[in-house]
Amino acid sequence: MIDTLQNLCDVISARKEGGDPDSYTVYLFREGLDKILKKCGEECSEVIIAAKSLQAAEGSAPSDGKADDLKNEICDLLYHLLVLMADRGIPLADIETILRERAGKIGNLKTFKTTDKDS
Repeated sequence: MIDTLQNLCDVISARKEGGDPDSYTVYLFREGLDKILKKCGEECSEVIIAAKSLQAAEGSAPSDGKADDLKNEICDLLYHLLVLMADRGIPLADIETILRERAGKIGNLKTFKTTDKDS
């Protein structure tokens, strides 16, 4: 998966440096950080809605379409996060390093405030 994400990062970086002005990625960079953040927020909301829709469909009608919807929304969110990373100059390797460090921790459970335990 990291190779696939890195390939996408390379395409995004190339478009940041200049590309087809009709490219959606070029459009996002041209519009700037606020537009990129807006899209990240929208896609995050769409992931939540798709996940809840899939949950609601479980146990009733076949939910294959709902699962596909959730997968596609997750892909949209990942793409927009990669655009944000490119915009802010954060390489995928940095994220991979942090994730590897976190995965190696034992007892990685954070202490939550009482108000956070239900979220």
